[in-house]
Amino acid sequence: MTSAKSARRPHHWRRDLIELAALFTAVAVADAIANLIGHQPDGPYLLMASAVALAATAAFHTWWARRHSHAPPPDTDTGAGPELPSADAEKAEENDRPAETVLWRMRTTVRDAPGALAALCIALARHRIDILTLQTHPLAEGTVDEFLLRAPATLPAQQLTREVSAAGGSATWIERADAHDLVDTPTRVLGLATRTALDAAELPLALRQLLGRCTIHSLPALSITGRPTGESAPVEGVLEETVMRLRDPSGGVITVERPYLPFTPTEFARARALVELDARLGPRVPRSEDVLTLPEGNEITVRRADRGDLDAALAMHERCSEHTLGLRYHGPVRDADRYLDHLLSPRFGRTLAVQTASGRLVALGHLLWDGDETEVALLVEDDWQRRGIGSELLGRLVALAVEAGCESVYAVTQAHNTGMVAAMRALSLPLDYQIEEGTLVITARLSAVAAQQFAPPADQRFRH
Repeated sequence: MTSAKSARRPHHWRRDLIELAALFTAVAVADAIANLIGHQPDGPYLLMASAVALAATAAFHTWWARRHSHAPPPDTDTGAGPELPSADAEKAEENDRPAETVLWRMRTTVRDAPGALAALCIALARHRIDILTLQTHPLAEGTVDEFLLRAPATLPAQQLTREVSAAGGSATWIERADAHDLVDTPTRVLGLATRTALDAAELPLALRQLLGRCTIHSLPALSITGRPTGESAPVEGVLEETVMRLRDPSGGVITVERPYLPFTPTEFARARALVELDARLGPRVPRSEDVLTLPEGNEITVRRADRGDLDAALAMHERCSEHTLGLRYHGPVRDADRYLDHLLSPRFGRTLAVQTASGRLVALGHLLWDGDETEVALLVEDDWQRRGIGSELLGRLVALAVEAGCESVYAVTQAHNTGMVAAMRALSLPLDYQIEEGTLVITARLSAVAAQQFAPPADQRFRH
């Protein structure tokens, strides 16, 4: 609220002197006129008429001065102003009414010159487009500006792209955004770093969320047979337009591809920092356990597994029949042991293990990152099959896939594996089947599925 001191108007002494001089002049003129007219027969009447006229003129002058030049300043605190005519008021109310809007993520390249970005912002403002966030990616020539925009729903993407091009933008790329993009970049990067610090399996997912729609491949330094693959990258990494190669802390190389949009040096630096964080922290897996009770009364524990469980997994392989191993690995049974070191690595996905009250490992469930796709695989020891363990593991793996933002998961099995088919159907998700030479691929679509749908029931005990 405006204080009385700040609201006081300055005193004009020059105006007071002029008004005082005018007053003395008027008195002198009046005295001369009175002396001249007062000695005539109608003199008193003329003086009275002159006094009335002078009083009327003074009153009019006072009213006019107070209305215009000496009027107090408008009250800006109350926002009072002249009332609009009814038509203008209706038009203003219509313009202020919030219209339906959509969110867009846009990236464009502008000249590195004063006023180039301002011209682009003015072009967006002409179409009532609100700039929510702005990131700049400096290049050797020009600057890549990344916007999060709220635009009227009636404005098509093609027209928006044309307006940006007319304002000086080039190589413009645009896609629809959602409420998750409203988080500012520093907060989002810190969140991804936290997730990576807690779980080594999060690194590929964090890179995908950091860089947008892209394909990520983790290529090991050694093949399953133990031979060098020749896949490597320098410590500082390699950036080649739409492909970046980063050294995997666990060995090998992480390749990130985004054909539709080149990577900027800023994005490359962020990705490299995330990989360096993972390398400094070393292998790590969240240590949480769920203790469940089977229908016959036996207790089992479901937990995350990693390469530290390799010996227990090999022992379970020895107890499994060739038929069970053949259904799981779709190849020679003698090669099954070679897959375990790869499957238990958190770099290639997440693994859930089931162990008995005595600590013996009896089942494994894998969620494997396969580029843009995600695979689920199960292995349950023969003596523990048909007890609901496979379905329990599959539901938890799908919940992890939904949490990771996967659009679908697929399972590869034999066409006569009725147990796996029944477990996939029990998910109550849209399924696609593809059979080729006796191999069955079942794909479950996860769009518009909440992770809570596959969460453990409330009566299950959970302990750290």
